[in-house]
Amino acid sequence: MSVHITDMQSATTDIEGLLVLTLKQVRDERGSVREFFRASAYTDAVPGLGDWRQINVTESGHGAVRGLHGEAMTKLVACVSGEAFGAYLDARPESPSYGALVTVPLSPGVQVLVPAGVCNGFQSMSEQGTQYLYCFTEEWRPGMAGTAFSPLDEQLGLHWPIPIDPADPAQISAKDAGALRFSDQPGFSDQLASR
Repeated sequence: MSVHITDMQSATTDIEGLLVLTLKQVRDERGSVREFFRASAYTDAVPGLGDWRQINVTESGHGAVRGLHGEAMTKLVACVSGEAFGAYLDARPESPSYGALVTVPLSPGVQVLVPAGVCNGFQSMSEQGTQYLYCFTEEWRPGMAGTAFSPLDEQLGLHWPIPIDPADPAQISAKDAGALRFSDQPGFSDQLASR
């Protein structure tokens, strides 16, 4: 039996604090075993991360979009099943990467660590749907500080792989489609000009 081991790796992005993580994985003829979380590995990659206080899983049909949502907590997101196109927008006005947009193809074994205040969104790319897992450093509660922006804001330059019909509730919620446009925020034009 041949065994192939891939160690955990992390990569920085154009958004300050947003990391793309590839999980430790062991493969053989039977399939694979991957670590979803090992505290000691994350201590090295992300000092001061803290404990996970809530974990959610969404199930989304092919082409469905969720987001762009940014809460006052750090998130670790990943696909448990299926694939997704992840989109991350730095909505922190004080951040040096304010207004930056990063996209990441997600499949099992790839995670994104999303800092507090950075918006997270994704589109399910799998015909059978996608299970998308969120780990939160805080428990969600009504009235919690956060923000949401429309994933349909053309000024962001965000090109979803599967066309979105804003009137199709199986593809996008009315709340997400009708959210504020980030491009209407103060400073967006200045930030765009500096790109």
